[in-house]
Amino acid sequence: MKTRMMGFGCAMLFMVLVCGVSWALQAQSPAEDRKAAKAKAEAEAVEKARTSVATARDRAEVMHNVYASTLETMHRHYFHTNRAVLPARALEDVFEDVEQDLKISARWISVNTKPMSVEHEPNDPFERRAVSAIVGGKDSYEQVEDGFFQRAGAIPLGAGCVSCHTTPFLPPTKTQKFAALIIRIPVHAE
Repeated sequence: MKTRMMGFGCAMLFMVLVCGVSWALQAQSPAEDRKAAKAKAEAEAVEKARTSVATARDRAEVMHNVYASTLETMHRHYFHTNRAVLPARALEDVFEDVEQDLKISARWISVNTKPMSVEHEPNDPFERRAVSAIVGGKDSYEQVEDGFFQRAGAIPLGAGCVSCHTTPFLPPTKTQKFAALIIRIPVHAE
């Protein structure tokens, strides 16, 4: 009887060990869990971003024009001249190229800092509403009116930007400072 009990005990111990090893082999480490969660989130983001071929073709054409113009502008301003140009100013050349090629206009506006130029002041009701929306915490504001889709997207200003866009020698504020990028695209009436 004692031998049978020892045999039973050994069998139970063996089963516990087999189950434990099996569970350990199946369990993922926290790093693997994070990697799997990241891969799942990426797959979901790609699925959410899927669009029609026609829309993708249009977006690709726009992005090609923007990137090609940006490349040309960066080379012109940063490699072929002896003067430094602020990146936002250099991008205004990109805005001009894209507007000429695609009829999509873009411009900077000041949101909650002093405009660096009178050209950067909000100059119409849409832009003033966009400023209010961004100051109120929105990332963007959009409107369709008079045959145009308009979008204002917040551009957070980093420490290097804020030093020029605010009054010098004042202590920094805790309020995030923003500019905005206004994009205007002609659309068909819906």
